[in-house]
Amino acid sequence: MTVSSNTHLLPGPKDLWFLPLGGCGEIGMNLNLYGHDGRWLMVDCGVTFYNPLQPTTSPITAEVQAADPTFIAQRRELLAGIIITHAHEDHIGALPFLWPRFDCPVYCTPFTAEILRRKIARSGLSQTMPIIEIVPGGTCNIGPFLINWLNITHSIPEPQALLISTGAGKVFHTADWKIDHGPMTGKPFKPQVFKRLAQQNITAMVCDSTNALKPGFSESETVCYQALYEVIRHETQRVVVSGFSSNIGRLISLGRVAKRTGRYLALFGRAMENMVGAARACGYWPEDIPLIEPSHIGYLPANEVLVVATGSQGEPRAALSRLAQQRHPHLILEENDLVLFSSILIPGNEMLVIRLIAQLTLLKVRTMQSADSPLPIHVSGHPNQGELDLMYRYVQPAIAVPVHGEAAHIKANAAVARAAGVSQQLTGQNGDLFVLAPQPRIWPQAVATGRIAVEH
Repeated sequence: MTVSSNTHLLPGPKDLWFLPLGGCGEIGMNLNLYGHDGRWLMVDCGVTFYNPLQPTTSPITAEVQAADPTFIAQRRELLAGIIITHAHEDHIGALPFLWPRFDCPVYCTPFTAEILRRKIARSGLSQTMPIIEIVPGGTCNIGPFLINWLNITHSIPEPQALLISTGAGKVFHTADWKIDHGPMTGKPFKPQVFKRLAQQNITAMVCDSTNALKPGFSESETVCYQALYEVIRHETQRVVVSGFSSNIGRLISLGRVAKRTGRYLALFGRAMENMVGAARACGYWPEDIPLIEPSHIGYLPANEVLVVATGSQGEPRAALSRLAQQRHPHLILEENDLVLFSSILIPGNEMLVIRLIAQLTLLKVRTMQSADSPLPIHVSGHPNQGELDLMYRYVQPAIAVPVHGEAAHIKANAAVARAAGVSQQLTGQNGDLFVLAPQPRIWPQAVATGRIAVEH
């Protein structure tokens, strides 16, 4: 193999390579490549959202950005296929826009396929994309790669980890995950699925680092449901909850809270309505949780109103910002109404959220952020150190490759792996070539990487 020039970067039959173009050294914009025996496999193709108040070294200032796919687009005849592990924007959002550069089959589960088809229908792009649905927990061959799809728990239906088997070794690719024994959608986390991997001589575990700086274990979605109920049941005014539109489990929790507290649930925000539509189409939305038309909510008594609104990060065009500016067409907030932020504050969005809360305060609307709440009104979909430690001990890989995090997260993940008995940790960033077999090492900046703007 040669890595001195991109032109000759071609894996042989004894090579097993990992090459991140996005999502390694940052959170979001995931685009991963695996190389073996002259072919490449892409795992995920996501976006990130530019925030003009957040310092960035990128010269691209578009609102929505993706990893620059030039390296693999120039080799698309070698790209065996694309896997999308789940339907979050940072894993799927760029695919409708970038797919024409790849022109290969896309593999995903039925719920992810439903989200993808809706994106394609809205954008009019990539109408000819071949989407191959794989049942959760299924198996498929993609070129020289044998893929076992493994059910795992996360904050969206049908999240999948991957066991990627080749003639040169095996990779366990976690994608986004946590250990949740009480999820609101899907089945509880099953340790035995991952303990069995220890008998398969896993070459490397490529692992989510989002919460690697946090000790202990993340809380279950069921715990969050109980906390939201405890807060909302005492309220006599309107309650607006803002969170991430893709968290179907959280929306189901709030639907159950609405039923228990005698409130009507309405969704404000196109992304949220679209997610619930997909959940209904795939059988994930419980039939006993009704939603009312957003245009009806303004006519109800205050103590019967529960709204879930997009915009927890202070996005100027989202539903919550429009409510704070008294320009939402369906609801006027009044004094002593309550806005709950059932989400984390993503670093870089502080000024936007401060501005939003100031606008709500001027209206004499009360606010509660998850960081300031005595109850867990938000829980993460990613593993803390305790969960990382368990997974490394279950799987027992020869090599740990932390991804999906900034440098501090990746370093912390590597430290957990080391303490859990993983003998080798390879830490790097986008553009580094991780040689997993035959002789593990990193070729720094083997490939040029960057960002491109995408229409959204």
